[in-house]
Amino acid sequence: MKNVNHIIGKLPAHRRAKISARAKELIAEEMTLRDVRKARALTQERMAELLSIGQDSVSRLEKRSDLLLSTLRSYLAAMDGDLELVVRFKDRDPVMLTSLEDVGLERPAKKKTPRRKPELVRTR
Repeated sequence: MKNVNHIIGKLPAHRRAKISARAKELIAEEMTLRDVRKARALTQERMAELLSIGQDSVSRLEKRSDLLLSTLRSYLAAMDGDLELVVRFKDRDPVMLTSLEDVGLERPAKKKTPRRKPELVRTR
């Protein structure tokens, strides 16, 4: 049985180069946050410094399947990136959403209230 590498290996060099280039394009279109960070040559530790959070928080953030847009925007901005939201419909050209551009940026940060330790109640 022939595998894909064997088949591609028999192709002319110009065809192999074209396949390789297209594969790179497809891979670049689908990246996780971790992939984007690595492509920017950043470690989780450096991202933690840029975001003023712990490295463990960066790790958890990269594994999440859902994020607030403001969190995603901050993460990408720390890498000098901008987030653009594009909506694609079957019956019209793509539309870029602009009304969400500053979501979360105008709200003041919530102040965390420290939790009190429960008091021990002694009974006789």
